[in-house]
Amino acid sequence: MIFLGLIAMFPGICILAGAVLAILGFQMIMAREIPLLPKFIALRPLPPRVTQILAHTISIIVVLERYIRPRWHTPFVLTKRFVGLIVTMLAATLFIPIPLSNILPGALIMLIAFAYLEEDGVLLCMALGAGLVSLAATGVASWASTREVVSLFV
Repeated sequence: MIFLGLIAMFPGICILAGAVLAILGFQMIMAREIPLLPKFIALRPLPPRVTQILAHTISIIVVLERYIRPRWHTPFVLTKRFVGLIVTMLAATLFIPIPLSNILPGALIMLIAFAYLEEDGVLLCMALGAGLVSLAATGVASWASTREVVSLFV
């Protein structure tokens, strides 16, 4: 999910990353033990450029692991389902066709996935809170846009 969040921050391919993230988030809501991906995705090797980006990302994660540690133990299944719900909703916002609107949800998905992976409850709470704020801002902006479009036709 960290890598998909990184991909989601790039325009154009954020739609594909959003679709895969929504599938993975839904599987987390259903409390699946391991992710189930379609065979054409699971069996395909990563391109060399992607592996270079992954190597760079891993070096950044190693630096961040100095500061991130397991804190605030959370109930695993409940946390997994809530994280899945937030990731699914953030992935849905990646489909909104507003320029640069994919950067914040992509970064938040990366942060949520990293905090969940490292079992850092403090960082996870902050990331989920930021995700909820982002979803609220997206909802308000969508509601205002829809209201203005409707007022044009009335």
